Amino acid sequence: MPLFDALPDAAFFGKDRQSRFCRVNRCFLRLHGCTDPAEMIGKTDFDFHPPALAAEYVADDRRIMEMNQPAHDQPWFMPHHTGMPRWYLGTKVPLLNPSGKVIGLAGVLRPIDQPGNAPHDYQRLTPALEHAVRHYRKSVSIPDMARRAGLSTSQLQREFRRLFRMSPSEYLMRLRLQLARRQLTESNAAIGSIAASCGFYDQSHFTRSFKKYIGLTPLAYRRQVWQS
Repeated sequence: MPLFDALPDAAFFGKDRQSRFCRVNRCFLRLHGCTDPAEMIGKTDFDFHPPALAAEYVADDRRIMEMNQPAHDQPWFMPHHTGMPRWYLGTKVPLLNPSGKVIGLAGVLRPIDQPGNAPHDYQRLTPALEHAVRHYRKSVSIPDMARRAGLSTSQLQREFRRLFRMSPSEYLMRLRLQLARRQLTESNAAIGSIAASCGFYDQSHFTRSFKKYIGLTPLAYRRQVWQS
């Protein structure tokens, strides 16, 4: 682990067959707002991420372990302890015991927005991602994002789905929901106020979207977090 702790921008982790964390480095701890490995060892992504995101991470783990095939440079949209979600490129490899049986996997995450981390295709979309992050409180149009990347709207839609496995609109929704989730846990702001500050049309739109993604209404989620 000392070797992996020396990599400041590489978040390393190891998981067992049940996708429970068994190894994490300092960068991975910081990504999840933790300071001690004991806070993560034995837990799963469901203990740290919204159910929809955690299910995606774990399903990918199972696919890699069942197929016994590595996956290189996959894009993953992840919450960050600072509150602003980020895109990472992830590589996962299955771990085998001496008899060749898969017993888990190891992985590393690198932020896409760091120089040298991302291939050209991802770098080309960086202006569109940055525009969404800067203006998520307002109405962000997909054509505007496309212009920032020097693409047509249809090209942006295609490239987003090819590289990130989601549409630009889905990305905007996830960005806003993650930022709203942060506000719900760290402030006393009214639900309607949070909805407006995160770019939702109104409180009803926010509540429907939040429940679909997180599995709880904003108020129920806040109560659950505060009680725990």
